[in-house]
Amino acid sequence: MPKATTEAQGHGFIRFALIVSVVFAVLWLAWFFYQRYAGKKHPNRNAGITANDTPSPYPLPSGERIKVRGDLQVNMLLMRLVVGPLQVNCFIVADEKTKEAVVIDPGDDAAEILKLINDKGLKVKYIVNTHGHFDHVGANKAVKEATGAELLIHEADAQLMASAASHSSMFGMKPVSSPPADRFVKDGEMITAGEIELKVVYTPGHSLGGISLLGQGIAFTGDSLFAGSIGRTDFPGGDLKTLLRSIKKNLLTLPDDTKVFSGHGPASTIGDERNENPFLNDQSGF
Repeated sequence: MPKATTEAQGHGFIRFALIVSVVFAVLWLAWFFYQRYAGKKHPNRNAGITANDTPSPYPLPSGERIKVRGDLQVNMLLMRLVVGPLQVNCFIVADEKTKEAVVIDPGDDAAEILKLINDKGLKVKYIVNTHGHFDHVGANKAVKEATGAELLIHEADAQLMASAASHSSMFGMKPVSSPPADRFVKDGEMITAGEIELKVVYTPGHSLGGISLLGQGIAFTGDSLFAGSIGRTDFPGGDLKTLLRSIKKNLLTLPDDTKVFSGHGPASTIGDERNENPFLNDQSGF
């Protein structure tokens, strides 16, 4: 084959690859911002949730305490920080008496997370990743090294977490990495910090090893369930049917007033998502 023809084919392939990458990135960002702001279409979505006894915990200044109804908590301190360029919700759940704490999805901004931990005098017992995507694991290393906490994830997402650096680079973001998990969690396992108990519920579909954490009338759903939306399923390991089955079996069976704190965006309740979420309500077609 003539050299000129070979070079032309090579240049054509590169152009095609660039176009595909740009289209993929645009679609990903469009879906992300839809998830991020979907809850704004529903002004009553946060009904029944309080922050320092005022309506709606979202938006909150980063690091501000979320106070859940008294009859649903046991000496619990719950705080949220929005971290990283993809605005991941990192949650800190702590027992107010013992100061033992669990950090959920420290995706970035380790200095801010550690400052809040130190300011509150918390002893971090566990770092839990709801799944292994790079935007949820970026501060694992720094938080683990500073606190000595045990790092937990579902085994099916161990490889995904190990690939965080290459995945973040694909989106034009700084490479992030995480140490391997100290232990793999399983469906039904209880994670405890003082008197706080969080039940691990396996909710795959957004990724192979996605989990949610349930306890104290709250569901931390990672990127499985959002206010007004569900997680993307077009990434490797994603599957729409699996995700819908996970949500309907393990989340929508919870009481209506269960608070939903997801990996991105505003808070919600199980009742609101059952009735209003276009992927889950009676009009969804799924």
